[in-house]
Amino acid sequence: MNARVRFRTDPPGVVEVPARDHPVILIHVGPSVYIHCRRGPWNHSGLGVHGDIDIIPGGIPARWEMKETDRVILVEVENEPVEIVNRFQIRDRQLETLGRMMKTEMDLGYPNGRLYLDSLGSTVAEHLQNHYSSAAVPNSCKGGLGARLKQVISFVEDNLSQDLSLKELAAVAGVSVSHIKTTFRESVGLPLHQYVIQRRVDRAQMLLREGKLPISRIAAETGFSHQSHLSYHVRRVLGVSPSESARRYREVDRTMAVDDQRSARS
Repeated sequence: MNARVRFRTDPPGVVEVPARDHPVILIHVGPSVYIHCRRGPWNHSGLGVHGDIDIIPGGIPARWEMKETDRVILVEVENEPVEIVNRFQIRDRQLETLGRMMKTEMDLGYPNGRLYLDSLGSTVAEHLQNHYSSAAVPNSCKGGLGARLKQVISFVEDNLSQDLSLKELAAVAGVSVSHIKTTFRESVGLPLHQYVIQRRVDRAQMLLREGKLPISRIAAETGFSHQSHLSYHVRRVLGVSPSESARRYREVDRTMAVDDQRSARS
């Protein structure tokens, strides 16, 4: 099983993506982005929020038009000869988790080797066949909050630097505080406060990778009260300091650039 994962950032504007031999999964991460997409005979316009997933069948080119910068985890895996169907901005907790695990493995420099990445890729391919093939009825995987989940996640993404409250997020969803605590966990698989911390760490990772801001500024941009607060949570989630995380990103980016040059020459 050949699996490939990338982190991609596209600026506002139009992006043309040629057809691939295999299905491609795009997991949107970071701030909300209004997107218009055309894939073969299909068109879709809507707000892409963190965790939204697009599935592009093999052999289908895509055209994306974004009003803001768009960031995605791109996963491409081989699959059995079965037709994978097109999907726009779906929610699928299992597929999102698998994609995040593959990205983490990439960010850390593939410490577990090819076998681990291929095992994750095999699980992704099996999930596609079981839920998003022409022979299967796909699950919507909306979870307990349904359509209101997207509103809550979008609000979190757009306000990560703020001191968010449970009451405030319940108001966004239009439900009670006790209801959002239960249904958010059912929808996402994490308590709301843990999800917000995870997203803050993820956003910090993104800014560390870009390398444009000092760590103290990144802490403020991601809602941590000070630099040591950021360092504590980055170490807890990633097992390394923010500076070590940034160094590893630079090494991975250099390796990927070399691989791309070799692929272009071959």
